[in-house]
Amino acid sequence: MRLREVAWVFLKLGTTAFGGPAAHIAMMEDEVVRRRAWLTREAFLDYVGATNLIPGPNSTELAIHIGHARAGWAGLLVAGVSFIVPAALIVSAAAWAYVRYGTLAGPAGILYGIKPIVIAVVAQALWRLGITAIKSALLAVVAVLAASGAAAGIHEMLILLIAGVLTAGATARSVRSSRASVPVLAGIAGSMGLNAAAMLPVSPAPFGLLQLFAVFAKAGAVLFGSGYVLLAFLRADLVERLGWLTEPQLLDAIAIGQVTPGPVFTTATFIGFILGGPAGAFVATVGIFLPAFVFVAISGPVVPKLRRSAIAGRALDGINAASLGLMAAVTWQLGRAALTDLTTISLACLSLLALVLFRINSAWLIIAGAIIGWTLS
Repeated sequence: MRLREVAWVFLKLGTTAFGGPAAHIAMMEDEVVRRRAWLTREAFLDYVGATNLIPGPNSTELAIHIGHARAGWAGLLVAGVSFIVPAALIVSAAAWAYVRYGTLAGPAGILYGIKPIVIAVVAQALWRLGITAIKSALLAVVAVLAASGAAAGIHEMLILLIAGVLTAGATARSVRSSRASVPVLAGIAGSMGLNAAAMLPVSPAPFGLLQLFAVFAKAGAVLFGSGYVLLAFLRADLVERLGWLTEPQLLDAIAIGQVTPGPVFTTATFIGFILGGPAGAFVATVGIFLPAFVFVAISGPVVPKLRRSAIAGRALDGINAASLGLMAAVTWQLGRAALTDLTTISLACLSLLALVLFRINSAWLIIAGAIIGWTLS
């Protein structure tokens, strides 16, 4: 029964969750905390913080964490696969059309209607999560500083590391508790070091499925940040070093990852299809998402233990507050791009009212936004 529930929720989200990781997190919070009460808001925030400490696609890792918490190891697999597969199939269909016709159908109209609603969904989630996460003046300061740091271009992992150290150090009461925090903080710092692996050189090589898997497994294993970070990473490997893709093809792949529902990292599916057909799409998809399952399987059981440790719990509080600050910074940037005229501002405001007053499921609002955008275009 629980596995069926997990599969249904994440199949639905994988089909309707537009807008990138911040929007995905907001929609998951709506489904598993507010509507179904699978997790407390505090536990949900802990998992959000945990996903920020490991490489890979954050929203996919959050789905895997939730599946594990709800239905054990089988739930871990079912949640992740259910969230990924609908998006991968949609992207594969788009890639087939791209290969056949050589271009993308313009998605601007659909995005015009969806983006303002995504802003409303994320804004509501930020408010709800913020009420739970911001427990003190210190955590409020941490959240504001994290948002400011992200706006200034400081690396996300550095922001999270500083937040964890600051809150743990400010609340440590004994040498013993301070020593207990060392493994936790060392683990956070160590996860940052994985980014250095992204700088390892890739030798030119003819295209092959094994090499394709290696490129995307490396990306999934070391990459922190958004789909735009993925753009820089894949450009360095696939365009400059290996020469498998052209610049326009890579930009089209990133655009498809942004406009389709589900994980933005399904950009890998699109590229794999272009380079190697259906087999290439499958290999690239497995390559980029497989590390997420491994990292969550390793870190998932540790998260509740971190919360039970006084010093680690305080570090996690700081990381949660900083995560919300990062999410707020992304929302502000997206809002500036999405709310461009009276129509989009009205859509965002009406959506926020519908979410707050009538508790309408965000998936229906996003579908309505897509229809409105398509009609207006």
